[in-house]
Parts: sequence; structure tokens; C-alpha cells
Amino acid sequence: MVLNSLDKMIQLQKNTANIRNICVLAHVDHGKTTLADCLISSNGIISSRLAGKLRYMDSREDEQVRGITMKSSAISLHYAKGEEEYLINLIDSPGHVDFSSEVSTAIRICDGCIIVVDAVEGVCPQTQAVLRQAWLENIRPVLVINKIDRLIVELKFTPQEAYSHLKNILEQINALTGTLFTSKVLEERAERETESQVNPNSEQGEQVYDWSTGLEDTDDSHLYFSPDQGNVVFTSAIDGWGFGIEHFAKIYSQKTGIKKEVLLKTLWGDYYINMKAKKIMKVDQAKGKKPLFVQLILENIWSLYDAVLKKDKEKIDKIVTSLGLKIGAREARHSDPKVQINAICSQWLPISQAVLAMVCQKLPSPLDITAERVEKLMCAGSQTFDSLPPETQALKAAFMKCGSEDTAPVIIFVSKMFAVDAKALPQNKQRPLTQEEIAERHEHARRRHAEKLAAAQGQAPLEPTQDRSDLETSPQGEELKGDEQEVESETPKPVPQEGNDREPFIAFARVFSGVARRGKKIFVLGPKYSPLEFLQRVPLGFSAPLDDLPPVPHMACCTLENLYLLMGRELEDLEKVPPGNVLGIGGLQDFVLKSATLSTLPSCPPFIPLNFEATPIVRVAVEPKHPSEMPQLVRGMKLLNQADPCVQILIQETGEHVLVTAGEVHLQRCLDDLKERFAKIQISVSEPIIPFRETITKPPKVDMVNEEIGKQQKVAVIHQTKEDHRIPEGIQVYSGGLITMTTPNKLATLSVRAMPLPEEVTQILEENSDVIRSMEQLISSLNEDKNTQMIHQKTQEKIWEFKGKLEQHLTGRKWRNTVDQIWSFGPRKCGPNILVNKSKDFQNSVWTGPDGKASKEASRYRDLGNSIVSGFQLATLSGPMCEEPLMGVCFVLEKWDLSKFEDQTASDKQNQEQSDLVKEGQGEGETCSGRDEHQDLQGGCSEPFEKRTSQKGESSLTDCYGPFSGQLIATMKEACRYALQVKPQRLMAAMYTCDIMATSDVLGRVYAVLSKREGRVLQEEMKEGTDMFIIKAVLPVAESFGFADEIRKRTSGLASPQLIFSHWEIIPSDPFWVPTTEEEYLHFGEKADSENQARKYMNAVRKRKGLYVEEKIVEHAEKQRTLSKNK
Repeated sequence: MVLNSLDKMIQLQKNTANIRNICVLAHVDHGKTTLADCLISSNGIISSRLAGKLRYMDSREDEQVRGITMKSSAISLHYAKGEEEYLINLIDSPGHVDFSSEVSTAIRICDGCIIVVDAVEGVCPQTQAVLRQAWLENIRPVLVINKIDRLIVELKFTPQEAYSHLKNILEQINALTGTLFTSKVLEERAERETESQVNPNSEQGEQVYDWSTGLEDTDDSHLYFSPDQGNVVFTSAIDGWGFGIEHFAKIYSQKTGIKKEVLLKTLWGDYYINMKAKKIMKVDQAKGKKPLFVQLILENIWSLYDAVLKKDKEKIDKIVTSLGLKIGAREARHSDPKVQINAICSQWLPISQAVLAMVCQKLPSPLDITAERVEKLMCAGSQTFDSLPPETQALKAAFMKCGSEDTAPVIIFVSKMFAVDAKALPQNKQRPLTQEEIAERHEHARRRHAEKLAAAQGQAPLEPTQDRSDLETSPQGEELKGDEQEVESETPKPVPQEGNDREPFIAFARVFSGVARRGKKIFVLGPKYSPLEFLQRVPLGFSAPLDDLPPVPHMACCTLENLYLLMGRELEDLEKVPPGNVLGIGGLQDFVLKSATLSTLPSCPPFIPLNFEATPIVRVAVEPKHPSEMPQLVRGMKLLNQADPCVQILIQETGEHVLVTAGEVHLQRCLDDLKERFAKIQISVSEPIIPFRETITKPPKVDMVNEEIGKQQKVAVIHQTKEDHRIPEGIQVYSGGLITMTTPNKLATLSVRAMPLPEEVTQILEENSDVIRSMEQLISSLNEDKNTQMIHQKTQEKIWEFKGKLEQHLTGRKWRNTVDQIWSFGPRKCGPNILVNKSKDFQNSVWTGPDGKASKEASRYRDLGNSIVSGFQLATLSGPMCEEPLMGVCFVLEKWDLSKFEDQTASDKQNQEQSDLVKEGQGEGETCSGRDEHQDLQGGCSEPFEKRTSQKGESSLTDCYGPFSGQLIATMKEACRYALQVKPQRLMAAMYTCDIMATSDVLGRVYAVLSKREGRVLQEEMKEGTDMFIIKAVLPVAESFGFADEIRKRTSGLASPQLIFSHWEIIPSDPFWVPTTEEEYLHFGEKADSENQARKYMNAVRKRKGLYVEEKIVEHAEKQRTLSKNK
């Protein structure tokens, strides 16, 4: 980069109105990085000849090898238009679905985005995803339709066909925007309606009613992409050209004399020009007229391509002279037509001019941030803006103003941390030498030479060495000092290595308000920090002196060490960064894990967490090849966790270190990083750990050969008995699958039944896990007698809405009153299984907390109720089939008999009171026994009672079976497991949705690969105007490894799949199935050893976890005959 431009950039950073923070978003291989190259070459950072070949923003080696972007990286560009000078902070982002988390980190710190669409492929699945992400973050998009040259060269379209194809693509994108807009309007309308119902006397009542007519009244014309609005540019990045309609409107208004404004409106659309009358009219297709866009723009481009590809030298020269361009002799003689096209078009229609002009005109500056976006950013979780403290709400003005005064609060958002090579840091870079330093070097070399000569003659002068030591400490000798140190450090290596071993991390951030200065003290607010909690912890509130604050959770204080200007592969040092700029911050790696909010005020709320499209689902266990290198692996995994926004690192109960990633490509990149950058050791990686879920279904109506069950002749008595071995003796199984179990000390009896939940209910439970979490927090605060005023009306509304949805779906006789009796959700108190309490003695519901009107005995039930819930949580966390979590199961506690336990406690209490009377007099015992029953779970009578029994050790409760609460947990867990086992059990597999684009001639091969891997095709449609088919299918995650490679190999690279985790699906086959009827025998044979998918998966998981697997080790064998026997 030209060095003097750093001062220029610093100058431009101060003018916030002329800053544009933009990111480039698109489907994989639609040309984002090539487009970024073209824009970078306009600044002279790279040569325009290399644009598109160099892929400057892909700085990693594996990005260059694979040809896809894997991380978002930023660069600052300077663009001048007339008098105005703009600073454009451009962020290039990945298009591959595995790295969509990187897209989220880029979108958060931008104000606008460029959506790039391939003119041939059109709107693809990832285009939809990025458009949705941009929409959710409230950032404004502009459209670039790229690779127009493919319509000419590959598809050989006529200009007219190309026009209708482009029109089609625009319609598709606008339809997408339309659906996003509609859903938003309807959501807001619904919210306003609920508000008007809550407070009907409010003044806004009438306005709400007017607004609810909604879609017709709301203006959405500015949202759509249309060339006449100036938010669409047509480009071919590889050939270096691009244009907006405005460029041609200027030219033709001078030529034809028609006003530029008229041309702007009519150059796109069905208009044609009547040259005689010099009028523009609506197209009448019958007359065979061509639209203006075809006639004035496309035909010129087509004829240029035609001339170059046919090597028609005269025509090329004519075009070049008529356009007034100068083509170098090298390009003119070049045999590759692409070089000539690039040379002509990049002068005639420079792409950077078209795209950057659109960006500066159409995309907002940081000053134009909308109030809606600010409120959304400030409200994390289920909070609303109104529920934040007044000091926090006051910060909204600072966001909107984006002021750079000293009084303005500094607010910075760090969207991700990324590791850089220590050599890339500006302080470690070699700087160019000045003339004096070069002269100094010459002098030094001459002196060294003289020294050597003198030493050879046997004289050893002392002065030069002294001179040398002076040189080392002199400022000009910096370079030399570095060189000498390198030589020295080769032998005693271990000492300096400790310091250099730390991989420097840089925070990828943006200043939203105030000026970030080097050396400034600032608070680091973690994603879970809450200003409300700060108010509770600090008595003086936000006015407290900030120097000596008591420790507040999720808040740390640090100093901004190094500030960097991000220049793609380079970093430049900065002293301060004004608001609205993107920057890199060094020295935060001990304070920030993945993302954080930095602020000088503790009243600042943490920004809402980034929403990631891809769910991490692919797990592998890693271990070092040499066990002694375990500490390096642990450290490496910590660094990897920090460097990647989407990866998750777990240590399982078994002690395995597990890496959870978003897909195969992402996994490969994480493993490479771990080996080469962070741990720097050899590691061995397990086969992917595939997650499953366990569930139960309704008993099937027909058997495996589609015969109605119950009407066939049973023959296989041997196999039938096998089923019942799963339930041990001493456990009663009643009709309908009711299991009754007694605790080991025979004092309590539980009756539990398991039922499958309807599919819609499971889905609702999964979608509302946040609501369930907030309910859990609410109940725990009720139990601890905390102030419950903190619960906001919106949260309450969400909880009731969630309850309403459940009631709507759980209808019918068997689900009567079920919703009101829900006691807990599991696993981890927020999962997709429910525990329903139908016992008569003790009513407890998740909606209201424990029943206040509890009888005397019930306080004891309430205490022991926690043990029941814990048992349920354990049972749902690992099911009986292969210890995987349960899903979509409802456990009903029908009966809970504690009569024997009460008799026991009564006799214990009498003994207790007698001994107490002897010891302390009457006081304490009576107060406890007559204590008020309205106390919370911790306070009741049974806790001191249990403590006493455990102290004395007299009672039979804790003697040989351990504490009674522990026995209840174990009994409940076992009862739930047996209740599952008497029902038809099924495995649930994780499923990917798979989008494949393929040409018609390889369709058959795609289908072959899909069917081989248990895939199921949902739909197949042909893209209009092309021979591409889009296939939508679902594929089990378990079968997806190596799927993309196999499809590419089988189709010679003509089809490439995109896999996104979608849902859980029941595998229909029963893992325990054995033939029991004559028909099944005839069909499957006596062994029935045909492949059972569910059993195969179940056994694989059991083997991995070290559980017992029922299989024959030797299937077929012959007895070995020895020669001696045969004699």
C-alpha cells in the first residue's frame, strides 16, 4: 500500500458523514472476493491485471487452495467523487454455509451490504440466508448482478433473452424481500393489537386500529431492488466492468437530447425509443421493438464481446476509437480474448466506479443509524427497551449522534476475535531504511571489514567493539539489533520461546460512539452482563466512582493497548479512532472470549448476541498422538475456541475433548488450525460423533409385512419372551404402560407412565426454550423470595402465549388439564420433554410455582418434589437405548404414595421431641412443628428434620440406603426408564436439508448418491432459462460424511451440495424388532438379519460409549480339522 495514504485514511476517518461500512454477501462462488479485488485495485493496492486472480482478501493458504473464503476480513478504501471524498470500510465475507457465523460477525458492524448474485445461477439458498440475516440486523442492501459475461459466452443468450433473464432474477430477489417485509409488518401489527388489548383505554387505541390495515398503507417501495432506483449494478468482475443505469443515461441524454431524468426512469422496463419523433413509448411487442435496455446497453456490450471473440480486428479498433479509449500494444496483440475484453471494458465501464458510486449514494453513513436498530441492539434476551434503567435508555441518543466530543461515552462492539501472525503486527514489521541509516550501515560494514583485516595481521584493536556496542543502543541501529538477536537466539531457544509462543489476537470491532484512544481505560461487558445487576451490586448506582468498584459479574476493566487500521492482509498502527469506524484492537485476548461490548460507562447494556444461521452439529473427539502433549492440546483448543465464532469446545464426562463444528469443511479448517497454529502438535481425531435422540411412538397398527397386528398366527414364542426381559422383577407393569416402583427402603411408591408428545408440541418446546428458561428463573426467584417486579410485561405475555400454544395442540380426552399440571421441562430444565404431575396429594405447576394453599403434609411433599424433578431430569438426559437425550416424551406421575414415610417421620419426630425436651426445654421443637406452611422450599420443617436425622444416624432413612431424597431421585429415574421401555421405542436422527444444483445430464448420478445414503428427495425444479436443476432433499447427518466429495466425484464437479442442519426425524424401524409371525418369517427368514438402520446406529453409539452390545462375534464358522484326526 502507498505509505502516505495512511495519513489520508486518518483524515477521512474523522468525517463520519462520509464513512460507509459495508460487507459483501452472497452464495458461495458468486464472485464476492473477485468483486472485492476489483474495488481494491481501484486504490492501487493491487494491480488491476491481477484483480480476480489474486483474491487478495483470502489471506489463508487453505482459502487459496479451496478457492472459497473462510473468514470475514476488512479493508479500508478511499473513493473520491467530485469534491466529496469517502472512506469505505469493505468487509469480504464467506458464502459457504459452514462459515455463515462469519457473515453474522461482519453484518453486525456494518450499516449496509452489497448482495452479489450470479447472473446464471440466480437466487440460491445462501442468497436467501444472507438477505434474511441482513434484514434481521436492519442493514440496507444494494444489489450487484455479477457474471453477466457468462450469459454471453456460456449460455449464448441474445440480448433480449438476457434482459428477460435478468428481469426474472430481480423478480425473485424482490419476492424474497417482499416476504421478509410482510412478515415484519404482520408481526408489528400483532404486537400492537396485543398492546391495545392489554390497555384498551390508551390514547393510541384508534391509531392501532388504523394501522392494522397494515400492508396496503405501509410504504415498501424503497426496499425493492430496481435499476431505475439506482440500487442495482450489472457487472462482470472477472472482466473488470460494471455499470448502473445512470452512466448510460448521461451518455444518451447528450446524444439524443432526451432529458436524463426521463432516461433514468425508462432505461429499465418495457420502453422503446422512436428515433424519428425522439420520444420514448411503452413497448409493443407485436411491432418487434426492443426495450431501451436491450437496444442502448446490452447490444453494445454483446457486439463488443462478439468482435473480440471472433478476433475481428477492424471492428475492435472501430469500437475502441469511437469510445475514445487507449489500449496498450501488449493487450491488443494478446492471444487471449479475455485480456482484450478486460482492457477495453475496464476503461469504458470501470466496475469500481459503478459499485462505489452506488454504495456512497444509496447506503447510509454511521450517522443514519435508525432508532429501531439501536433499540434492537441494546435489548438482549427477552428485555424490552422500556424495561432498561433510565441511564441506559439515555445512551440511545449517544448512538444516534455518533459524537466524537470528549464527553461522548465510548461504545465499541467486538464482533469476533481473530488470530494474526506475530510478524504481521506493525511493531514487528521491518520498516524501510532512511538515507542516513543506509549510510550508517555502509560505514559499519566498512569498519567491520577493516577490523577483519587488522585481526588477520595479528592486531586486535579495542575501539571498534566499543563502537559496536554504542551502535546497538543507538536508535538508528534498530534493524541491526534485531538481526543480531536472531543469530543469538538460535542456540538458547527455550527462554525467548515462552514469550513468542502466544498467538496474538486482534478484536474485530467498530466504534459506535465516542473516540477510541490508545491507553484509555474501558469496561469490558460480557454477553451476560446486566446494568440492573450493576445497580444491585453497587449502592451508589451509576454515579459511583469508577476507579474502585466492587466486582460485578461479567464486567472487567482493561486498557486499550493497540489500535489498528485493518487493511486486508496488513495492519497499520493508529493512535485514536473516531466514531463510526471499523478497527482492530490488540491486547484484549485475556478479557474477551468471542464477542463483547466495550464501554466507558457501566450503564451500557451488552449488545444483543449475534444470530448464527448454522447450528454446530458435527462433533469429533481429539487427543494428542503423544499423551505428554496434552497441555498443548488444551491450550490450543482454548485459542481455537476464541478464534472461531461458531466452534464449541466441550470436555465430556468420559474426559474426551470434543470439538463441535458447523460442517465438514469447517471441521477440516478447525483441525488444520489446531495442528498448525494453536497447538502445534500431532493430533488423532475420532470418527465423527453423531448425535441421536430417543423417543417413543404410538403402537403400530401393522407389522413389518403390512399385515394388521393381532390377526396373524403367532409362531415365534422364543422371540416374544425376549421383549419382557427388559423389566426386572419387583416392578409392577399395569395396562397402558403404568410402572409402579418403590424406593429401596420401601417407604415411598411412585407410579409413572410415558406418552409420546404430538410432533407440533415438541416443535413448540424447542422453539420456546428461551421462554422456558425465563420461566425457570422466575420460579427460582419466587422460591428465594426475591423481588419479582423485575419480570416485565412482555415476558409475561410471551409465557402466556407459549401456554396458549401448548393448550391449542394438547387437546382430547387423554391430554385434559395436562398443560396446567406441567411440573418441569427436561433435560436441563428447558428441553423438549415434559413431566406432568397428576398425583392427588400434591399439586405443583411450572406456571404458578408451588401451590400456596398447601396442607400440613404437603410442605414435606414440596421438599421431596425437587428430588422427583431431578430424577426426571436425569432420565431425560440419557435414555435406555443408548444413553442419548430424550425428545418428545411426556412422563406422567400418576401416584405418589408417601404414607409409610409419614408414619416413619411421625415416630421419629416423637423421639426427637423427647430428646429435645431433655436437652433444651420445649421451645424449639414446638415452633418447628407448628411452623407456617407458606415458607419456601429451603425453609420448611423437613430440612432441619433431615439435618437432625443425619446428625443422629438413628433413623432407618439414612442408615443403609443413603439419604431419602437420593433414593427418590434414583427411583424416579429408573421408573421413567422402565416406563419408556414398555412402549415402542424409536431413535431420532439429526437431518440436514440438502440443496443441490446440478445439470440435467448428471441428475441420475445425484439421485444414486442420495439413495445410497438414505436421502429423500423433497422437490426438484428447473431454473428457468438454464439447464440447471435445483434438488431439495433431506439427508441424515450420520450419512453425510464425505457426501459432498462423493457427489462432486460422481458428477465430475457439475453438482455441489449445501448442507444445513434442519430438524430431528424419527427412524421408522424398531431397533429391537425380531420376526414373530409366520408371514414375517417367510419374508425375512429365520435370522431376519437384513439391515436394520436403527439397530445399526444404536449399536454404533453403544460401542462408542462402552455399553453392552448384543451381537454374535462369530456368525458362521467351521470346526478346524487337524491332520492327525483325519487319519
